[in-house]
Amino acid sequence: MENLSLTVENHRLPNGGTLRPVPADDPAADSPSTFRDVAVARVVDPARLRAERRVQRFLDAALELMSTSSGKDFTVQEVVERSGQSLRSFYQYFDGKYELLLALFEESVRSTAEQLRAQISGTPDPFQRLHVFTVEYFRRCSPAAASKGASTAKVPVSALAEFAQQLMTEHPKEAARAFVPMVSLYVELLDDAAAAGSLRAGLDHGRIAGVVLQAIMFNYFSATISGSTNGDGDGDAAEQLWDVLVRGIGTTPA
Repeated sequence: MENLSLTVENHRLPNGGTLRPVPADDPAADSPSTFRDVAVARVVDPARLRAERRVQRFLDAALELMSTSSGKDFTVQEVVERSGQSLRSFYQYFDGKYELLLALFEESVRSTAEQLRAQISGTPDPFQRLHVFTVEYFRRCSPAAASKGASTAKVPVSALAEFAQQLMTEHPKEAARAFVPMVSLYVELLDDAAAAGSLRAGLDHGRIAGVVLQAIMFNYFSATISGSTNGDGDGDAAEQLWDVLVRGIGTTPA
């Protein structure tokens, strides 16, 4: 297995230059916003469609390997062979395995956010939209649900969770950038619920989004910590988490 503990603040480009991920609030944020976009943007515009297809073939090959092997324990050479492309072509678009995994993670977060937005769109009440989001996202993050086919995520849940932990610990800037679609959606839901008078005034919705999302994503580990048993991922456990998030554990306001 290749070393994933790489420094990604500066990525070498094929022309000898460097790639520096751009913060979302940077004036240069109009440039490619994800590592998949960056991979495609490394070629001139006339070849963009061909680059899109080649990059997607590498991503699809990596997804297949993650689904059939031990998570992210695959090599660049295996990705190249499964994609039917060349090693030279791979390094034209990606600096290495870490950047490929980051592109996969970003795509997974973006896709999940789009699917959740579609699921809650039919719920008229703003507060109930928060409820539906919490339960559905919990279900998608549960390995038990994924093993039953309930999850529609393309990336295996266990591999995704492992990479997310590593990313947040070792490369927090890249992690924050990757989670932008999910955080933006949840902040939007919080804003709507607050406007409807369903939330307390004065809450920092950005921070609340971070707290709630991490609670949902890593709630599966709570059973390990407490020594209890995980449920099936789509029933009581999700509702219990929602109840704690909404009502807390006290009987009266602090």
